[in-house]
Amino acid sequence: MTSLPLQMYAWEVSDQLLQLKQDVESCYFAAQTMKMKIQTSFYELPPETHNALRDSLLIHIQNLKDLSPIIVTQLALAIADLALQMASWKGCVHTLIEKYNNDISSMPFLIEILTVLPEEVHSRSLRIGANRRTEIIEDLAYYSGTVVTLLTTCVEKTGNDEKMLIKVFRCLGSWFNLGVLDSNFMASNQLLMVLFQVLQRDETSTNLHEASSDCVCSALYAIENVDTNMALALQLFQGVLTLETAYHMAVAREDLDKVLNYCRIFTELCETFLETTVRTPGQGMGDLRTLELLLICAGHPQYEVVEISFNFWYRLGEHLYKINDPALHAIFRPYIQRLLHCLARHCQLDPDHEGIPEDTDDFGEFRMRVSDLVKDVIFLVGSMECFAQLYSTLKDGNPPWEVTEAVLFIMASIAKSVDPENNPTLTEVLQQIVLLPESVHMAVRYTSIELVGEMSEVVDRNPRFLDPVLNYLMKGLREKPLASAAAKAIHNICSVCRDHMAQHFHGLLDIARSLDSFALSTEAAVGLLKGTALVLARLPLEKIAECLSDLCAVQVMALKKVRGCFSPQTVNQLIRPHTNPIVENGQTHPCQKVIQEIWPVLSETLNTHQADNRIVERCCRCLRFAVRCVGKGSASLLQPLVTQMVSVYQVYPHSCFLYLGSILVDEYGMEEGCRQGLLDMLQALCMPTFQLLEQPNGLRNHPDTVDDLFRLATRFVQRSPVTLLSSSIIVHIIQCAIAAASLDHRDANCSVMKFVRDLIHTGVANDHEEDFEVRKRLIGQAMEQHGQQLVTQLMHSCCFCLPPYTLPDVAEVLWEIMVFDRPMFCRWLESALKGLPKETSGGTVTVTHKQLTDFHKQVTSAEECKQVCWAIREFTRLFR
Repeated sequence: MTSLPLQMYAWEVSDQLLQLKQDVESCYFAAQTMKMKIQTSFYELPPETHNALRDSLLIHIQNLKDLSPIIVTQLALAIADLALQMASWKGCVHTLIEKYNNDISSMPFLIEILTVLPEEVHSRSLRIGANRRTEIIEDLAYYSGTVVTLLTTCVEKTGNDEKMLIKVFRCLGSWFNLGVLDSNFMASNQLLMVLFQVLQRDETSTNLHEASSDCVCSALYAIENVDTNMALALQLFQGVLTLETAYHMAVAREDLDKVLNYCRIFTELCETFLETTVRTPGQGMGDLRTLELLLICAGHPQYEVVEISFNFWYRLGEHLYKINDPALHAIFRPYIQRLLHCLARHCQLDPDHEGIPEDTDDFGEFRMRVSDLVKDVIFLVGSMECFAQLYSTLKDGNPPWEVTEAVLFIMASIAKSVDPENNPTLTEVLQQIVLLPESVHMAVRYTSIELVGEMSEVVDRNPRFLDPVLNYLMKGLREKPLASAAAKAIHNICSVCRDHMAQHFHGLLDIARSLDSFALSTEAAVGLLKGTALVLARLPLEKIAECLSDLCAVQVMALKKVRGCFSPQTVNQLIRPHTNPIVENGQTHPCQKVIQEIWPVLSETLNTHQADNRIVERCCRCLRFAVRCVGKGSASLLQPLVTQMVSVYQVYPHSCFLYLGSILVDEYGMEEGCRQGLLDMLQALCMPTFQLLEQPNGLRNHPDTVDDLFRLATRFVQRSPVTLLSSSIIVHIIQCAIAAASLDHRDANCSVMKFVRDLIHTGVANDHEEDFEVRKRLIGQAMEQHGQQLVTQLMHSCCFCLPPYTLPDVAEVLWEIMVFDRPMFCRWLESALKGLPKETSGGTVTVTHKQLTDFHKQVTSAEECKQVCWAIREFTRLFR
């Protein structure tokens, strides 16, 4: 054994443990290790060992078939993954069935292998490539009839053996999911009949019922294109409609598991026949009984049942919205009205519920999903009609508190979509809510406050309600359970009614001064400050500086008192773009003085807490908004700020300093007198950054740093490209970008690609600036030095490292390189393609010579970037 290469030990030890068959634990460990090695390290095995490995695994699964089902599953996965990668194992399905189909004791593990084999075809753990995947799918389609016949025979032989039926239905579902079964053959197959018989039987066990339901759902999903699978579609359609009685029986027996299964089947039926239902409602397979089934489920007392159907109702609403046919809307309107009625009932809290509605538990999340769904389908019923109808149930009756609260909740969902212009119902609702006595249930008060917040447009159109509404919300603000909801509503009112709220600014200032006395969540407190800042921006220009100073003083005093322990987040909100007054040319920005006042406090906070990433990040955000707010007016801060950033960053490399640096470059990069200072800042920040990223796994462990570094570099490219390109640091930044091109982190990769794209684009875009020729020459030098390495790394990253959503960004980079120097790019791309592996270790062809030349031609002859993107998308599938 000592002669074995180190990586071969795991294979050898796993094989020996499976032979020893000591206990379940050691065999499971060995089977799982074998599966993982085949999935991730198959290349370690020499091709001449593949047959021996296959034979060994088949012996192990036969010997261990009675030890434990989980071991059988792991070995079945190992065999399936081997078959998918081993090109020399032709017709594996046929081989396995021939070998084991006459031995009834081998049937369970044979069916297990045949179940996982189709599931593994699209597994992300296996990079078998599009060519091999196509070959396998064609092979499985060819033998699919044999598999179904085997499953049918198995059911005939074993009769009502529940375990075997579960295995058969799981296997059949797996083949449906792969989409290789012949639908005409399946339409007349005995298994389909058995499937619905099992689902119709009251005595069917929970496990068998679930397996049968999964199989029917897979079959329905497989025939999504109904027109090309008509015979099977009809059988499934008629079969599912026979299950209504069985559903009612499950409800009567209070068997929630079965109820949920039936609802899944009914929903999948509606999803599959959605287009048919919309195209020919009430005719043939557009039969509206399918919607009746879903509404029957919506009537079930458990909200989990109706929730299953939400996606279908979203899709139906979307289809009808796009078609925009009033006659069609009229057909579906009654169904949506009934759905809304059910949803309002499901949103009711328990009569014995105390306090406010919880929004973070399962039921709270369900109510949020109801709110989203109602917003999406309300156009079919009409927002105003629905709002008025809901209000009349409260006005004309005297419902219990939980009904009132649920109705108010639905009204809050649609309030914003009701036209507020000259609408007496809306004003009446507002009038009644602000008169609600404090004795009503706390939950009703809470939801009514939320409704008021949603009706801020009505308040804006009817300013006479502003005072009573604010008084009502202030009452809520003083009560702990209602405070956060009231603060959010005040924020909404401030956002929409800014001009009317200007007269109440000092009241808002008083609230801000006593924020700590209210029981507010951080989000609600910040929202209140945002609202106050929005109103502040509507004050006369001469008053803004003084009022902003008063507002910031509250936070600044707190910061001074606790020497920086108080988070600067709240100061952020005051200086953010919410405070964005109109300043004429030549006028001093009213926020400038305030920002100069708070800078010493923020500077001290940065120094005191330089090791605390959270506080440093808040300070940087605050400074970012300050710089953005007053623009060039922050010039006096530039020198001390940059000095402090660089000083702290040498010891504590918080990536937010890089981001703040990018803001400074964006604001001052075009100022001739600032360019050298900003370049010195960049160079000083880059040194510790490169040290951090050059550590083992440095790029992967610090994606935020990568993201912010290349944001900073990109800002330099945009604002002062020649300064950057002429510096010595550019070589190191480009090398870092090439190394980071393979990083599969969404934001970091996007920033890297944007930097490279913008960098090359400065040598392409002739914007008639006098430095264009200099830029072009400098980019030419950079590309001469790094072009081949960059293109090779990009192609390798696309094929082996990056997820598909990053490919459009990579395509843009390749496009820019090609536009800059097409002949050179053609050679670089050819060289990069030659370096890609042409075969897998299993002997399958990953990419043919023709596919390589076709891809090269598609890219190099592309006339627009999206053609490059399509070509890359198709080409990289060969390696996934």
